[in-house]
Amino acid sequence: MRVRNWGALVGLGLTLAGCGGVPEQEDSRRVEAQACPPGVASRVRVVIPPSAPLGSEVTNLTDVQGTLFFATQLRDGSAVLWRSNGTEAGTVQVRAFAAEPLVYPRLSDMVAVGSRVFFLLNTVATGTELWVSDGTSAGTRLVEDITPGAAGSALFDLTEVNGRLVFFRQTAPTPTEPSRTELWRSDGTAGGTLRVRNFGADAGLAFNTLKVGGALLFFLAQDTGTTLWRTDGMLAGTTAVKRLDAGLTFILDVGYAGSQGLFLLLDGPNYEVWRTNGTEAGTARLDAFGHYTRLLGALGNNVYVWSEQAATRRLKIDRLSLAGGGKALVTTLPNPYADQEFATPYVQTSAVSGNALYFSMAISSPGPSPLDVSLWVTNGTAAGTRDLFRQLSRSDEYASPIFATGTGQVLFAGSPEGGTTEPWFTRGTVATTGQLADVQPGPGGSSPDGFTRSGSRVYFSAVDDTLRPQLWSVPASFTCPPGPATAM
Repeated sequence: MRVRNWGALVGLGLTLAGCGGVPEQEDSRRVEAQACPPGVASRVRVVIPPSAPLGSEVTNLTDVQGTLFFATQLRDGSAVLWRSNGTEAGTVQVRAFAAEPLVYPRLSDMVAVGSRVFFLLNTVATGTELWVSDGTSAGTRLVEDITPGAAGSALFDLTEVNGRLVFFRQTAPTPTEPSRTELWRSDGTAGGTLRVRNFGADAGLAFNTLKVGGALLFFLAQDTGTTLWRTDGMLAGTTAVKRLDAGLTFILDVGYAGSQGLFLLLDGPNYEVWRTNGTEAGTARLDAFGHYTRLLGALGNNVYVWSEQAATRRLKIDRLSLAGGGKALVTTLPNPYADQEFATPYVQTSAVSGNALYFSMAISSPGPSPLDVSLWVTNGTAAGTRDLFRQLSRSDEYASPIFATGTGQVLFAGSPEGGTTEPWFTRGTVATTGQLADVQPGPGGSSPDGFTRSGSRVYFSAVDDTLRPQLWSVPASFTCPPGPATAM
């Protein structure tokens, strides 16, 4: 096969499945009392002019050794690379790229490697190619025009591995040569940007990769079957770890359980949950399900998955031990719309904070937008699984992010009325859940996105009173309203 990602062939994408239950109702006075006072979260700087075309965005928020790098991308075809220390004066343009008649967005895939960032940039002269920046205008430059001329290169999975950049390239087919899958590395110079290995024309590369044990793990489907590989960016360190199946299979999800990697493999009708430490002996199948199943996350020594009970249209959570030994039911969540044929529950996204797993549950509708979306939390037990907040975004174009700050707080985009969203926070109970800021007062909503921790602050993009997305931030540790976290 000659495709970039064989996992995309099944049409399952990254959409997950879940459910909504009966929300804990709060009156408006309690919600107002839980809101943070103005100033806890604040705008860092206006980075997109209020006159910019609608649809312009703040993207690629990336921590680089405590300094935030990000991009602004305008619908007129221009883009700017920025850096910020969290102050207005310290948020400065690194390099501006003039408008060109190209596909939006122009700048993507930003990755920190040491004190620099690598990213992909599309220009008329070179097409999409690899760039690097040290945070100065003079130090922001094209690394190499890997595919000479305006055609550009198809580069994927840019990853920092042991202080170097590792990435994949899919070559374009020619009349005499088919497309190939190649592994590359770069030190930021043209001479140090090298092809590590050519996997040939019949290698299908999965989108999903893992970083485990100081190496990048990836999945290839070839004539010999589906195989887990690892690389440290060098030829000698690029080796097959284990053949997972003799035929073509699909990698649907990847995740982590501490230092181990997790992946979910679709093999015919079987949804198989695997763990790996990057070695053959440490790569093992934990269990298999004979129905649609996806990874939810991991807590301690257990992995959690979700699936839909087709007969009841309710979402089921199962637990698997990393040591093996079978699966166990945790709980089944209620679906108040289960009598409606289209009302299928699914999980949109999840995050781990401390000893709790947070996830957004949606219920599908006949149209593209979900009927219902709510925030849930679980400690891995039925008693410790509860409905925290409703609603989250019900847009078919914007799913509420869930972000663990690393200090016990979890940030998300909430909308108690089920319309537009603002940034909210929680520590795992209704009593410790409140609105972080009213970024855009009134009916507009701010659609916060891109939560990224850099140093002692969490940055995000939000549409404020300029009516354009701007850079905002909040301390990674804050108390609004006062009160301790409730242990689960």
